[in-house]
Amino acid sequence: METKKNKTSNVTDQRGRPLRDLRLSVIDRCNFSCTYCMPADGVGPDFPWLKKSEQLSFDEMLRLVRQFARLGVEKIRLTGGEPLLRTKLPTLIEGLRAIDGIDDIALTTNGFLLERFATDLKTAGLDRVTVSLDALDETIFREMNGGFAAPAAVLAGVEAAQQAGFDEVKINTVVRRDLNLGEVLPILNHFRGSGITVRFIEYMDVGNVNHWECDQVIPSAELVDQISSKWDIEPVAKRYLGEVADRYRYTDGAGEIGFVSSISQPFCRPCNRSRLSADGKLYTCLFASDGTDLRAPLRDGNTDEELYETIHSVWAARTDQYSQLRWEGKIKEASDPKIEMFYIGG
Repeated sequence: METKKNKTSNVTDQRGRPLRDLRLSVIDRCNFSCTYCMPADGVGPDFPWLKKSEQLSFDEMLRLVRQFARLGVEKIRLTGGEPLLRTKLPTLIEGLRAIDGIDDIALTTNGFLLERFATDLKTAGLDRVTVSLDALDETIFREMNGGFAAPAAVLAGVEAAQQAGFDEVKINTVVRRDLNLGEVLPILNHFRGSGITVRFIEYMDVGNVNHWECDQVIPSAELVDQISSKWDIEPVAKRYLGEVADRYRYTDGAGEIGFVSSISQPFCRPCNRSRLSADGKLYTCLFASDGTDLRAPLRDGNTDEELYETIHSVWAARTDQYSQLRWEGKIKEASDPKIEMFYIGG
């Protein structure tokens, strides 16, 4: 049954936060094994990866996204795992592009396969690309990503995205004190003046297998001080409610830098993000312990209206503020296990 375009609702949660953003995970697997997400010692040969039959089909994803759009979702970000491992991903993007109310479609990727697919992604209707790149030094890069590939392949993907015509290409760099702090300035120097924004992300306590330790977190304020010692930068106002990155720009006009500070400066209060895993579970927080199964009712024959009401009720009951509570010292280290990042993206 097709969704009626005129029946929409702007649902808010228990803290008055609207639903505007959906992170759509298309696969749980990845061709890297990054230390902050899915280190090899945490996902060994017997790890229970999703079977193909357990993953949502593209048609199932599109049907659910239509209901999210009716509830106010305007932005979709495709995540994983590594989303470019999902076969025929441009087909999904074409379907998302046709949904009424979806104004922005983005992709987060490790960039290794981006050179091959950039043009097809752009043609299908993808608006923006964010590439994870944690080091330019090959040794450090391999240490961060589990020994896979080299930064040259990722840089080739970034160049291919620009050549394909993407107006907005960003770099995400997760900074760990013990591994790649010395890569911050080289990465910025590489992309200064290129039109590409580099965003530094604090090492987060997401999931259970990444061996997170607080003393390996580099607060964004420390990075701002380090960068300011080399270049003059100044803060820039946020562009929209719910934007997670604090923005700075070079005063000489060489571009922007972003800082995602979920550890030192939590941004729970304006959070308007929902997350749908590849197996069809709806999560209302990156640090959630469990989600709401939408795959079962979808496959059991629920109507669009029933799916819509389920998603509406989940968001309307939402109270999540994990990072805020952690920051205020109200969450114990022995809290319930959290969903792994590679199931629901970052």
